[in-house]
Amino acid sequence: MELNKIENILEKYFQGETTIAEENQLKEYFSSSDVAQHLEQYKPMFGYFSQVKQQQSTQNLENLALSETIPLKTKKRNVAWLSIAASVVVLLGIGTYLLVSEESAAPALTAQSELGTYDDPEEALKETQKALALLSNNVNVGIESMQYIKEYEQTKNKIFKQ
Repeated sequence: MELNKIENILEKYFQGETTIAEENQLKEYFSSSDVAQHLEQYKPMFGYFSQVKQQQSTQNLENLALSETIPLKTKKRNVAWLSIAASVVVLLGIGTYLLVSEESAAPALTAQSELGTYDDPEEALKETQKALALLSNNVNVGIESMQYIKEYEQTKNKIFKQ
């Protein structure tokens, strides 16, 4: 190969503009014995690629030989037990939730069925008055809060009118 051509391809290589064919030309040139003196420094770099390729091929052969002699064991059995254990835990959780929710719902159903039913009219009147007094107190608290809002509005209007 022409030395100028190799130098041009090498320059393109370092700029990242080479094609695969040009890179193969560089590998061939630097793997040969007649490399120019000033390009000797690049020989180990391109020689590295061929060494790695050889190492990978020998490793692949070794792995192939090992896989033939040593049978691979799968852990499907462990996965099966894990899935069974997980489903048991989920079922226990659902059962516990349903049991607790039934127990808490039972008193609520009896109390709900008793709401609004009074045999004695005077007792019904007292309970109604209690409920209305509670409602009145809560409404009064809300009205008191509105007083603060009115004060705030008046102060704001004084400040922003000036």
